[in-house]
Amino acid sequence: MATQIVMNGRGDSRHIFEQKDSKRLAEAERRLKNLTGQGFTAAARTVGCDLKVVRIFDPTADETLFYPRLVGG
Repeated sequence: MATQIVMNGRGDSRHIFEQKDSKRLAEAERRLKNLTGQGFTAAARTVGCDLKVVRIFDPTADETLFYPRLVGG
């Protein structure tokens, strides 16, 4: 199972999907394209528990974190 975590003003929303399910993989890839198109940064957790910024969908990633663009004032 893989998880996409989308940070927002109220906390986060989680989208869990089976990596072997082609329909869910397509939804996850669309979600990545949609969110990064809106300015979110996507980062996948690596084996060492570090985060690596990703710009294309990685179907093998167990966890991807999306966080919104930071805006200074």
